[in-house]
Amino acid sequence: MLFGGHLIGLLGSVPSWLATIVMAALPVTELRGAIPIAIGLYNMSPLEAYFLAVFGNMLPVVPLLLFLEPVSSRLRRFYILDRFFGWLFARTHRNHSKRFEKYGTMALVMFVAIPLPITGAWTGCAAAFVFGIKFRHSLIAILAGVMIAGFIVTISTLIGIGVMGLAV
Repeated sequence: MLFGGHLIGLLGSVPSWLATIVMAALPVTELRGAIPIAIGLYNMSPLEAYFLAVFGNMLPVVPLLLFLEPVSSRLRRFYILDRFFGWLFARTHRNHSKRFEKYGTMALVMFVAIPLPITGAWTGCAAAFVFGIKFRHSLIAILAGVMIAGFIVTISTLIGIGVMGLAV
């Protein structure tokens, strides 16, 4: 957890509620990192950690959903970036198109809700863009997924703390 340690150090001078929001907004930690740190390190109540992390995780979603397409289009004018985005979009379609065709927006909810690396709100925004899911549907699906992931991470954190015998 080398990066996490540096991040906690950088955020050491800000209030814990703000640090939780910032960590949840970052693509590296999202709420999967913010909730355990808020509960375990900052001694926040699970409810406070959950709501701050969900709020922070959703902060970048609207700008990402609105600006991924125009930014991608501008960047694709450059050969190397066009090749990268072409590869990324083809890979995403190849690996996930059957799920998105079968389950539609629910696939996006499930994708964001699974608290594993390379899933979450940031990647969910990219998937919504690649699969052409409309803004309103994407926003609602990503919010639902973030809320489910937050619940799973909060419960897992509390179980982990209980198993290790630590007090909250």
